[in-house]
Amino acid sequence: MTRTPEQLLREPLAEVVAAFPMIGDFLDAHGISGAENAQDSLHALAVRIPEEELGTPHAEFFENFSVFLEAVLETQSENEIRTLEVTAGCDKSGAPENCSLVLKPGEVTCIVGPTGSGKSRLLADIEWLADRDTPTRRTVLLNGSRPDDSFKSAHGGKLVAQITQNMNFVLDMSVQDFLLMHAQSRYLEDAESKVREVIAAANELAGEPFAPDTPVTFLSGGQSRALMIADVAIIAQAPIVLIDEIENAGTDKRKALELLISREKIILMATHDPLLILQADRRVVIRNGGMADIIQTNEHEKQLLQQLEKMDAAMHEARAFFRAGKSMKSSEL
Repeated sequence: MTRTPEQLLREPLAEVVAAFPMIGDFLDAHGISGAENAQDSLHALAVRIPEEELGTPHAEFFENFSVFLEAVLETQSENEIRTLEVTAGCDKSGAPENCSLVLKPGEVTCIVGPTGSGKSRLLADIEWLADRDTPTRRTVLLNGSRPDDSFKSAHGGKLVAQITQNMNFVLDMSVQDFLLMHAQSRYLEDAESKVREVIAAANELAGEPFAPDTPVTFLSGGQSRALMIADVAIIAQAPIVLIDEIENAGTDKRKALELLISREKIILMATHDPLLILQADRRVVIRNGGMADIIQTNEHEKQLLQQLEKMDAAMHEARAFFRAGKSMKSSEL
């Protein structure tokens, strides 16, 4: 929901600047440090500052803020991604695809099909913003149109984040330093708090928690994926998230999806995992490299999901039991 200037004037500066980074420039122009006054509201802070230090009367300051914010909101609305559409192209034989695919923020769509059917090709077409220039001849549209350079630059040139099964770090850095470098490269005013938030979220997703000073090269596969999912959700600005088979990544799959959904990301995921497939809003079926069908998750499947989750929880409990080095007696079977 869009917030008004009056509402934002009374919210903590850290939250306001995180949502609208350009407001940091407005604060700097009036000598206000968002980092030092992160928990203060802009209204309370401006009233405390003498007008001579503020450089303008209080009434004029608030009026200027409203005008500035309206311009920011207008720019943000123009560049907000409301829909992502993959128009029908062709399959491996050159035959036309049966359907197009429309994705929206806060929704999860799975890609299903046999190994080698073309699931990763669909992810690649979106990552490259295909314009009939890939083997499938698909076109990717954002808000119904081809994205131009100005649209891409409004998102820092990074519209898409991809999370894959095979992720390895080569930097000799701690988790905390790695995340701080990323947050600062995004010009986040509250970089340190974002880093803490990412680490806390990643430890909820990972099977085994890790400390902030853990070298990234020491992380297990599951920990690495958990860290990247949390980083993409909280620090990265890419509105589109592509996930390629994370079912064996050692992460809490439900919590991972809930975290990404809560950040209003467009999520497309190639997977063979029934739990992930049935958590999604829909699934696109790939056959012979083409989009053959789009199936909405129905109520019967949602009931099946509840049964599968109970089975998965039992398997998780059994894994934790044996990992802990425990032994089961025959009477306990």
